[in-house]
Amino acid sequence: MANRYFDNSQLAEAIRIASGDTKGVSHINKFGFGGATTNPYTVWDGDSNYPYPSTATTATVTTSLADSGFQVLVEGLDANYVSITETITGTSSGATGTEEFLRVFRASLTNQIGDSDNNSDITIRVDNKDAAIITAGEAQTLMAVYTVPANKTAYVKHLHAAPTKKDNDTIITLKARPFGGVFNTKGKFASSGDTIHYDYHVPIKFEEKTDIEIKAENQAASGYISALFDLILLDN
Repeated sequence: MANRYFDNSQLAEAIRIASGDTKGVSHINKFGFGGATTNPYTVWDGDSNYPYPSTATTATVTTSLADSGFQVLVEGLDANYVSITETITGTSSGATGTEEFLRVFRASLTNQIGDSDNNSDITIRVDNKDAAIITAGEAQTLMAVYTVPANKTAYVKHLHAAPTKKDNDTIITLKARPFGGVFNTKGKFASSGDTIHYDYHVPIKFEEKTDIEIKAENQAASGYISALFDLILLDN
């Protein structure tokens, strides 16, 4: 008898991609969460537009935590836009890794600090910029930001955003900057505080080294906004 979880061929294919069984095809889910603002800011752990590094440098982990020995997994791209990761063991006085990052699109705490995850924000700085922030209590960055690695092509499958404040005009914008270019609007959605969800029946294609992010703005600077997008990556 067929396994009921694989009755749907699309679900079965998605599971194969998620498990890494489909050669040359992978998936990434980017999700962000931030405070609502009347300005169109990137949805991430920071309180302004995301500051993209311009020079690849080693990553420095800083925090006000008194504990030492916590480990942060940093995920991003090197100077050639090749995917790299590094686990940096932090201390109360700060710690610097050895890999040079041009982009950081995710960071996560990999071990428990005392009796909790992280009581204070953990900041990962690259090129003298806050390239990632692990907000206190989350143990994971919340950033709707991604850059397509070299020798990959990305396809956005769907976009989702939800404000926490009802009856508040909200605008969500999908932006992308091709390598050497400028940020262009690729999708713009509005609601009066309701959830925004859009499935791309024909996915949007993004070439290697393209920066992708979601911006949000509210009629009133109150509440919070969550946003995410899913991408399928194909080897070139």
